[in-house]
Amino acid sequence: MFCEPRTCHMSEKLVNFKAEFFKALANPLRIRILDELRTEELTVSEIRERLDVELPNASQQLSVLRSKNLVVGRKQGNNIYYSCSDPTVFRLLDVAKEIFNNHLVDLQKTLKEL
Repeated sequence: MFCEPRTCHMSEKLVNFKAEFFKALANPLRIRILDELRTEELTVSEIRERLDVELPNASQQLSVLRSKNLVVGRKQGNNIYYSCSDPTVFRLLDVAKEIFNNHLVDLQKTLKEL
């Protein structure tokens, strides 16, 4: 199947964007950070405390999320408050949870059949 060069180029850009996007979500701590930012903006210290991780680790993962434009920081006084730049990402995380739950249901059915 062939496509117009412009269409193929756009399609390739979209595929690359998706790959990079999913790479940004490929770390459990980054997903946990995003989940914490669902309802409110937080400082790195608040994130560290809520997730019980070392401060450098939380900072490093926030840096990755910022580089992929998944979180933004807002400076207020001496603090930077982080928030999710696009709440649509939460729908994706919710769908992933739904898929996980579906797999659990299938696994339970299989176990019952044994």
